[in-house]
Amino acid sequence: MLGFLIRAGIVALGLWLATIWVHGVFIDTPATLILAGVLLGIVNSTVRPIAIVLTLPMTIVTLGLFLLVINAAMVALVAWMLPGMHVAGFGPAFWTAVIVSLVSIVGSWFVGSKGNVEVIVKRR
Repeated sequence: MLGFLIRAGIVALGLWLATIWVHGVFIDTPATLILAGVLLGIVNSTVRPIAIVLTLPMTIVTLGLFLLVINAAMVALVAWMLPGMHVAGFGPAFWTAVIVSLVSIVGSWFVGSKGNVEVIVKRR
């Protein structure tokens, strides 16, 4: 559970950066931002695998690039479900998904599989 909450915080950080960098993405309150991070984590763990299986032929034909469209659709779904989050269209949802993915990759370098913050110590 702790790992999920830490990863939701990382996703919320990515969403916050997206509201700054991407025109057309607005989140009303900090509580909505945190809730959007949690909801995006839930949507990515439940709806996204189904969408990936259903669009597998398109993903294979595009050599995996269609996964970016699926990620944008998950961001748009969260914006549709959450009243305080606004995404102006596919373009802002796409770039939000890219930013959230990059922030999540960087955050995963520091967070282990169980949600523990990993510290690398170099000994001589």
